Order: sequence, then C-alpha cells, then structure tokens
Amino acid sequence: MTRLVLWRHGQTEWNITDRVQGQTDIELTDIGTAQAEAAAPRLAAFRPDAIVSSDLRRAVQTANALAALTELPVETDPRLRERFFGEWQGLAIPDIARRWPAEYARWRAGDAGPGCGIEHRDELAKRAGSALRDIADRFDGRTVVIATHGGSAREGIAALLGWPAEVSRTLGGLGNCHWTVLRLNAVRGWQLRAYNIGA
Repeated sequence: MTRLVLWRHGQTEWNITDRVQGQTDIELTDIGTAQAEAAAPRLAAFRPDAIVSSDLRRAVQTANALAALTELPVETDPRLRERFFGEWQGLAIPDIARRWPAEYARWRAGDAGPGCGIEHRDELAKRAGSALRDIADRFDGRTVVIATHGGSAREGIAALLGWPAEVSRTLGGLGNCHWTVLRLNAVRGWQLRAYNIGA
C-alpha cells in the first residue's frame, strides 16, 4: 500500500501577522517548533519509510521534528514549495487589498491567475502534483511523510486525485502542522483518507 501523508509546516511570524509568504524563506516561531514536536509522534505512528520536504526552511524545520524521532533523513524537493506570490510576497493582506484592489478581488474569488506575478494555480498544481507522483513512484508500496505548504498541498492533492479546479477550491486550508492522508488503492486509484488532521 502506497501512502502519502502531506504535512503543513508549523507557525511562522508571517502567519501571525497575516503577511503573504509565498516562496520567501521564513523560519518557524517557537510555537511553530512546538507544534511540529507535538505532531511528530502522531506522524511517527504511521511508521514512515521516508520523509520528503519542500526546501524552504519552515518546511524543513517541521520535517526535522519527525526525523529526530524516526532517525530518517529528510530529502528536499523544491517542487513542493508554496505558490510564488510575485509582488505580494512579504506584504500584509490589508496592504495588498489597498494597493491592488482588482487583483486582490480576483484572487479572493478564486481566479487561477490574478496577475501581479502570482504563479498560475494550474502551474502550481502541475509542479506539486508531479512531485507527489514521483515520490509515490519511488516509494511504491511504502509510506512517505511530506512536509509542505498549504497551497501546494491542496493543489498537489487535487492533481493527484484528478480533481478539476472547481473541486479543489472546495477544500479548506490546512492548519499549521495539520496533515492529510492519501492512499493508493490497487483498484480505485488514489483516495483521500483524511484531511486537516492535527495533534
């Protein structure tokens, strides 16, 4: 049985202050580190065979909490990075809404390519989905914990399950240090087994 457990990183300072992180390389707060350490035993109970992480520090630091328990190495894959948010990276949401009202309104409404240099959602789904498929192929029949980000997790899940954008938009965001479980059924293909589970 091939199983992927997608684990969103712990809290960062920019999560607290409602700033857009995108691919900016932000570290965990002390609370984020504690969240990862609290979740790690629950994830270790899946008996993972491998740990793969986005190469951004907040994801790697989260993955390291599990690696400390399992003694597994943490591999990194830049395809698991968060969506690139162009001109918005590092800015607070209220500032974005004021400076780019039309683009912000399109983004809030679910526009896949709202402008401002933001990565198109289809491109995010393509790269995150390809990373998940490659990981599943490499670890066929085994369990992998994947430390990643909210947007890349949601779009990667949708790509793996073959969902259209209208369906992926119905998934709520993952909480900090929450996870999702996908399992490959030999007859039915990939299945979503759990979503937004936390310690």
